[in-house]
Amino acid sequence: MWTLLGLLVGGTALSGIFRSSVEGNFDARLKSELDEMIAAAEPNAQGEVSLRGRFTDPRFERVYSGWYWEITPEGPKGPQTNNAQISRSLWDRTIKVTDFRRSHALVWGHGEGPDNQNLRFVAQRIEFPNIPGNPKAGMRSFSFLVAADQAELEKEVSDFNGTLFWSFAVLGLGLMGAIFVQVRIGLQPLNRVSEALSRIRDGKARRLDGEFPAEIAPLATELNSLIEHSAEVVGRARTHVSNLAHFLKTPLTVLASEAGAHPGALADAVLRQVGTMRRQVDHYLSRARAAGALDVLGNRTPVRPVLEDLARVLSRIHAARGLAIDVDCPRDLAFRGERQDLEEMAGNLIDNACKWAHARVAVVAGRGDGTHFELRVGDDGDGIDPAERIKVGERGERLDENVPGSGLGLAIVRDIAKLYGGTLALADSPLGGLEARLTLPAIA
Repeated sequence: MWTLLGLLVGGTALSGIFRSSVEGNFDARLKSELDEMIAAAEPNAQGEVSLRGRFTDPRFERVYSGWYWEITPEGPKGPQTNNAQISRSLWDRTIKVTDFRRSHALVWGHGEGPDNQNLRFVAQRIEFPNIPGNPKAGMRSFSFLVAADQAELEKEVSDFNGTLFWSFAVLGLGLMGAIFVQVRIGLQPLNRVSEALSRIRDGKARRLDGEFPAEIAPLATELNSLIEHSAEVVGRARTHVSNLAHFLKTPLTVLASEAGAHPGALADAVLRQVGTMRRQVDHYLSRARAAGALDVLGNRTPVRPVLEDLARVLSRIHAARGLAIDVDCPRDLAFRGERQDLEEMAGNLIDNACKWAHARVAVVAGRGDGTHFELRVGDDGDGIDPAERIKVGERGERLDENVPGSGLGLAIVRDIAKLYGGTLALADSPLGGLEARLTLPAIA
């Protein structure tokens, strides 16, 4: 836009300068013709002025040629137009003055000529003696006027403007093409940085690799340092979380053991509180670990191996019941996050399904809208009434104390899924029981 604006302003300025130059040259030609006409004029004994033969410009002889002259005598009451002498080019017409201005001894103005020609003229008042050679006989004034059709001037300006327009059009296209090439080539290193960052975000790379120009190399170095620093900070946070878990679980285990060794009302109360504390510790430590994992670039976890490993392990745990766990997942499906988080979410869902299933659990994963994938875990159990699903999914309440577990599995899954921008929903399973539908970010 700035290039086009600059060309427009420059073109307008050049056109104006050229017009001023042409008008100045046009006026100079008019003044030159006027000087030649005055030089060729000589008075006669009848008090008139005639032109000697040397003023024989052919343009003034051709009818309506666009170049004209007039010599008008001035009397006591002003110009005597009836006695005016005119050039042959005017034939029987005269010039009708429309406007004029005085500049020293000259008069400049515009007029209307034959065939409605728009004329520009210059005139000058000259005095001659009434009797040649006798200055004492008095002086008589004459107005000498030379006019020319401005169509010549306008044609020159029009031709120049046409040439200027096409020249600037070609120049503008060339400049825009050069800018396009400059941007495409000059910003190519930044495109490579953008592509490298996309690979890191998709988990296909851990750092910016490749050679960059000297102007971009410091940026790539700083980005790599930032990525490494982020991974280091998250690693330290995970270590602290793990240490905290061990620190809390050991005293809780001791309390549970001591309470179990001394039965009674107090021991029962301690065991209940220890169980609650263990569930809360597991819950919030899982959330803290998942939140830390979100800050690490380049996390990419294939989904199918995780589901197959979980199905294999849980099949062995529930081998006495003879459960069949079917896994259906594309090989190229990948989760944008930590493997440990996916294992915890999918493991909780599959484990819950195994606890309530009669004989079969179905685990199906597939792409959703392109940026997310859906994991569906269903069973052939008795299912849960829709009114009770909110209690199970959001509040972590247990509907059956006879089934082992903390009751926080679905709540943990929901919290971790929210951290990744995912969702968890409960619905009826095609197998007849309950189906958990987990939506998580995917990598294209």
